Amino acid sequence: MPKLTFHGAAQTVTGSKYLLEAGDTKVLVDCGLFQGLKELRERNWAPTPFDVKSLDAVMLTHAHLDHVGYLPKVVREGFNHKVFCTEATAELGEIILRDSAKIQEQDAEYANKKGYSKHKPALPLYTGRDVDKTVKLFRHVRRETWTQIAGPIWARLHDAGHLLGSNMIEVEVREDGKTTRILFSGDVGRYDGPLYHDPEPPHPCDYLVCESTYGNRDHPESDLKQALADVVQRSLKRGGVMLMASFAVGRAQQLIYLLQVLKCEGRIPDLPIYLDSPMAADATEIYRSHAIDHDLSEGEMCGDRPVLGGPAVHLCRSPDESKALNRITGGAVIIASSGMMTGGRIIHHLKRRLSDPTTTIVIGGYQAIGTRGRALDEGAPFLRMHGQEIPVKAAIEKVPGLSGHADRTGLLRWLKDLPEPKHTFLTHGEPDSAEALAETLRGERGWEVSVPAMGESVELG
Repeated sequence: MPKLTFHGAAQTVTGSKYLLEAGDTKVLVDCGLFQGLKELRERNWAPTPFDVKSLDAVMLTHAHLDHVGYLPKVVREGFNHKVFCTEATAELGEIILRDSAKIQEQDAEYANKKGYSKHKPALPLYTGRDVDKTVKLFRHVRRETWTQIAGPIWARLHDAGHLLGSNMIEVEVREDGKTTRILFSGDVGRYDGPLYHDPEPPHPCDYLVCESTYGNRDHPESDLKQALADVVQRSLKRGGVMLMASFAVGRAQQLIYLLQVLKCEGRIPDLPIYLDSPMAADATEIYRSHAIDHDLSEGEMCGDRPVLGGPAVHLCRSPDESKALNRITGGAVIIASSGMMTGGRIIHHLKRRLSDPTTTIVIGGYQAIGTRGRALDEGAPFLRMHGQEIPVKAAIEKVPGLSGHADRTGLLRWLKDLPEPKHTFLTHGEPDSAEALAETLRGERGWEVSVPAMGESVELG
């Protein structure tokens, strides 16, 4: 009888890890880092809650850090088998993991230099060498094709519409003359979202593991482009720089796309856009090389102003190019990662500009509990960075509709035609969100639904 254990994304939105066991075969679905609250981040440093050497394979839904960022640690601890994913996920995953290792190494070095870490010395969770070993394990899988993952466990991937290369994973455990079907939703994308395909409908399954990030609320009903145009216009009136915290993969390209469209429509001036992230620059090239896998149908619009490039889009790769942005005083957009302001170059820009009332800080998309993005979203008067309390004097703006996750209505739409599974497990959501969606599915559809706890194991009989 198959067994499923929830080692991450259980009553939280980060650290996705689901261990599927069938007989002697063990396969991990996603292998993400915990982010946000300190108590969650500390889980990354705790002993891995399963024997990594006993794993026969890993499957990835997509390349975001909370789904792949723990991989180099399990490799460091002895995992040496195949990691199955789409080609785009492998390419994006490599640059995300290399950036993660680099940031961790730099943060450890900075903490040792400034002496603000309680660890003596501060060490990174993993290094670039661990990433080198990890990416050699990636194996490309084509969508809509059954692949034997290990032993009796087979899988096929379907477009989840969340990110370039993102998927839901349909699993069949074929043992003892019986087939048990499990569908892992991954992160379900939004319908009609810029740059994204709509998510494929879910396939019938015995057990469903479904995300619930926005399980208790809907995205605001507003014109996304108009909302962004209004934010730009207000920023220009303030006279300072518009600073946008962004995930380097997916969100950064979406923001450039929307800004470029607004320029072409004459709704905002042709202001310069600085993409301050070598990873985001690399990701943009990957997007271009996988155009068929993503909705770039307007990529050549306006002739000499390609949607993800052009003379007004400046890619800042080197530290010197990033530092030079400190001299910009207004009429410009700086896009930098990380999206929840937990690390990366955005921290240095915040430290430089957060106390300037002419600056506009743009929050777009979900901000997890415990992140600096969440603190700003909730009106924090100070942000702590590198051991300092920085006063928040900048204007904080929100652009609704930038999230890559389906909201409550979107999730229900996605599930509308799915035959009732034997049981549905709601994950990747904070408790209020997951429980609210669970109550909806129980009350409106009569489904058997639970919200598993961290470390909980269930037999799929």
